[in-house]
Amino acid sequence: MTIHHDGMDERINIAIDGPAGAGKSTVARSVAEALGYIYIDTGAMYRAVTWSAREAGLDIENDEAVTAHARKLDIRLAPGPDGQVVLLGGEDVTSRIRSRDINLHVSRVAAIDGVRIRLVEMQRALASAKGVVMDGRDIGSHVLPDAELKVYLTASVQERARRRHLEAGDALGISLEQMEREIEERDRKDMGRAVSPLLQADDAVLLDSTGIPADEVVSRIREMALEKLAEAKQDAL
Repeated sequence: MTIHHDGMDERINIAIDGPAGAGKSTVARSVAEALGYIYIDTGAMYRAVTWSAREAGLDIENDEAVTAHARKLDIRLAPGPDGQVVLLGGEDVTSRIRSRDINLHVSRVAAIDGVRIRLVEMQRALASAKGVVMDGRDIGSHVLPDAELKVYLTASVQERARRRHLEAGDALGISLEQMEREIEERDRKDMGRAVSPLLQADDAVLLDSTGIPADEVVSRIREMALEKLAEAKQDAL
């Protein structure tokens, strides 16, 4: 992955957390583009592990087997025409990791301690040079606790289900009502897991995007980032 930071001397890391369907990926990608930063979709990394484990016929309830499998995988994120491309062993699996089957099983895989340890190692290495916008469930609270800007992006269950259904409802073959139920169940799993549960970091800015256009959300976060950058430059004097 080529890193481009548009010539800024000072850079910060931005952590964007939130529940499923809150628009994290869309917003984080746009914020990264606006700042000339690198966008890292951590959820895609967990989806890649889940897809590969399912393809290999593994029992995802077997923590040791899935962890051992995850440690063998070569997961790479690269820029693509429609955003970020997910490569697994050099193969583009971007579309395959967005299926309903993966939606239903990724929370279980993400709750496996060994898998999280492996992927967090990779994520922290990617962010070590600064200038990264990373989204996920526990970025501000666990993966990048020292990120200069932390945002907890949320929206109502109904709004999140509507967005997901517009985006992929027909392809997934489920109703809006079923989508709402599945998002509620995903929330329950993500918030209730013992390892790195979904939560808002104490120093994160809460941003409810219900009824707010994505470009406005991006603009707000960009302004916050510029304020943090100004603070970082002042501190460096």
